[in-house]
Amino acid sequence: MKKNRYVLCLLLVAFMLYFAVPRLSVHANGAEGIFSIAWLAFALMVIAGNLTGLLYSPKRQGQRQQSQLKKKKSRAY
Repeated sequence: MKKNRYVLCLLLVAFMLYFAVPRLSVHANGAEGIFSIAWLAFALMVIAGNLTGLLYSPKRQGQRQQSQLKKKKSRAY
């Protein structure tokens, strides 16, 4: 379920970058240039975070084995 969220976020960021990059002027002076660089940096951080979550998520088999171990430890009196 989390993988779907990561893919959706990546698609939304790609969509925003598709429209924003042609309008952002990185070579502008003053606040406009700083805003452009900051906006692109935040977009790259969002992409990096979502790719990290997507690629390094734990496998489901490990979670099943852990839940089975917890069930074995409990006792019924």
